Amino acid sequence: MKLQATFFFLIVTLFCNTFLCISESKAQKVILPRPKASPLAVSAYLASDNTYFKVTYGQPMKKGREIFGNLVPYGKIWRTGANEATEVTITKDVKVDKKVVKAGTYTLFSIPQEDKWLVILNSTLGQWGAYKYDEIKANNVLEISVPVDKNLDEYEALTISFEESKKGADLVMLWDKTKVVVPFSVNKTK
Repeated sequence: MKLQATFFFLIVTLFCNTFLCISESKAQKVILPRPKASPLAVSAYLASDNTYFKVTYGQPMKKGREIFGNLVPYGKIWRTGANEATEVTITKDVKVDKKVVKAGTYTLFSIPQEDKWLVILNSTLGQWGAYKYDEIKANNVLEISVPVDKNLDEYEALTISFEESKKGADLVMLWDKTKVVVPFSVNKTK
């Protein structure tokens, strides 16, 4: 009788272990996304006249590299970020350097130089980087040359945001010890 009880216990244990192994193999796995080296970043600003500004960009890190003049060459078109080209959304018409920019979403490109940048808004969306810029540059809605300022602080990550100004909002781009500002004024000539 003791042998039968032991045998029965052994069979039940074997059955339970087999059932648990089968159940565990069918259990759902948690799949985590692979982190991007340059994560997606978004910055938004609501001006006093209810104009809404938003910038969406891939945020690269410095990682000890020389950024401007090396990783981002001088005199060449840059997507002004990483991965997909940076996009700027404006909900009302604004002025940038006396040019009217209609409400909408635009791709942001730039051509950095040591002392100034050419900042470009282009109406073609969905760009990956700046690889096809030559094919779409006829769709530029704005080209503005802005000076480069030097920061005392060093920004590890490219940081793009809108900040309140007397006339509307400034698009501020910071990376390494470089600061570039593009002034957006609320268009009052409607």
